[in-house]
Amino acid sequence: MIPDSFIQELLYRVDVVDLIDGYVPLKKTGANFAACCPFHSEKSPSFTVSPSKQFYHCFGCGAHGTAIGFLMEYTGVGFVDAVRELAGRAGLQVPDEPRHAAQHGREAQALGDIMTRAAKFYYEQLKASERAVSYLKTRGVSGEIARRFGLGYAPEGWQSLAGAFDDYESAELQVAGLVIRNEQGRLYDRFRDRVMFPIINQKGEVIAFGGRVLGQGEPKYLNSPETPLFEKGREVFGLPQARAVIRETGTAIVVEGYMDVVALAQHGVGNTVATLGTATTPTHVHKLLRQAERLVFCFDGDAAGRKAAWRALENSLETLPEQKSIGFAFLPDGEDPDSFVRQGGAEAFRRLIVEAMPLSDFLLRELAGHCDLSSAEGRARLVAVAKPLIGRLQSPLLRLQVVKRLAQLSDFSQAEVERLCELRPLVRAAPARVPRQAPSLLRPLLRLLLQKPELASGLPLDLLPEHSAEGRAIRLLCETIAGGGTEALAYPALLERLRGSECESVLHTAAAELMQQPFAEDEIDSEFSGALGQLRDGEQRRVFALLQDKIQKLGVSGLSSEEKGQYLQALGARGGIRETK
Repeated sequence: MIPDSFIQELLYRVDVVDLIDGYVPLKKTGANFAACCPFHSEKSPSFTVSPSKQFYHCFGCGAHGTAIGFLMEYTGVGFVDAVRELAGRAGLQVPDEPRHAAQHGREAQALGDIMTRAAKFYYEQLKASERAVSYLKTRGVSGEIARRFGLGYAPEGWQSLAGAFDDYESAELQVAGLVIRNEQGRLYDRFRDRVMFPIINQKGEVIAFGGRVLGQGEPKYLNSPETPLFEKGREVFGLPQARAVIRETGTAIVVEGYMDVVALAQHGVGNTVATLGTATTPTHVHKLLRQAERLVFCFDGDAAGRKAAWRALENSLETLPEQKSIGFAFLPDGEDPDSFVRQGGAEAFRRLIVEAMPLSDFLLRELAGHCDLSSAEGRARLVAVAKPLIGRLQSPLLRLQVVKRLAQLSDFSQAEVERLCELRPLVRAAPARVPRQAPSLLRPLLRLLLQKPELASGLPLDLLPEHSAEGRAIRLLCETIAGGGTEALAYPALLERLRGSECESVLHTAAAELMQQPFAEDEIDSEFSGALGQLRDGEQRRVFALLQDKIQKLGVSGLSSEEKGQYLQALGARGGIRETK
């Protein structure tokens, strides 16, 4: 676990304005900076970054967080990777990483430099090869698109890379997958006479290559082997180039080939990526759904395409969250995305994507296609083969819809399908109604604690109401501040420490309000004292009301000695003692 003290130091070292400005150009607006939100499409800037709070918030879509949160949401990396990335920028070493991990980091940097140099070499070779340029032109690829994707060319020679690296026999060239040593001990280039497609990670670094043979030859596509930089089950081709359009359209399209991605981009369909010579993995699905609301797999309509689509479906079931969707689009026989868009145009392709078959339809259609629904045995088989797949669906609402449709197809009742599939009931008991706590008191108190965390030590937690989201958030915030020890956690570090907690949404809402309405520094203590006084008054009124109710039912004799003292004290606080029967 990464220590809170390190997170605090990291967020202190990294300026969230500088970080975000590197991805989204910001403009100064008063005390803050603003831009059109990178997380949803808008014309007027509602995305605000506070240099004093080191926090961003979009008043349009609600996106919010610290430098760590921005890197996670914008690039799709996980928490630990985001921390490592920011630590590298700040010149810090993540403290819980063992020594061998630090060594691995240095090796990865050396390999990254090699891949960057190789990409530059291939790019220069493309410009010098009339044959490679002619091939790309026949495929309709313009110079602009070739530059956008960094396309290159690996010459025919066995040791062409010797012209890019002084030490061709360096072991690192072999580790990077660029050079191979044969059984006779001779070294030669892995990629020869191929158009080169650089594979770029979310940081913008070249980590691998895909090479497409010119003319005839096998294999048609040759990929880099897995290396310390590259794990094909985690990466996709074209994501850095597609990210902006994915966010704009809300849709990410997955195709099978590098050339399909390039050709679609050439025709204005820029939200397309490709897997790297492997089946779609849950990691691929998770990564893309962090960037998009909808994911569409586009495959050939032949048996191989449907098999690939089914593998993608199986690896999506446990990854598909609520409020997001996955679809499947199938091309006519003999077509691939490249040929389809060149002949039919971009609008025809976009229409195909819009009309893509939802995951639930594809799931049931494929299963039903292997069962004879005209017979009792076939309908029973349908439920049997659907059972393990339905059980893996993590979206309760989608699972309910699939169960209903499965019941219709199989002639079982919905309850029978749920029992046969051993599914737990999805209907949840309604939560108990509780009095709604007006936020007028607790919300400012929450903002005060965020702006000046040391105030938490002066707040009696027993004054906080039980059934209030703000009250629970204040209690958790105070406990977190107290748990920080002598080194108090600062504002951004507190938000990161409470990432994933049940109160995260309330805390971020209060932080966004604080961005708009910060307290004047010389008024914070008096504001806190006033809020504390109101809390005590509210608690006294609550106690008084409870005791009054008890007296009405049992009389004064029904009160304990302690309760009588509390009642007299509450009466005194209300301006005088009255005789009570």
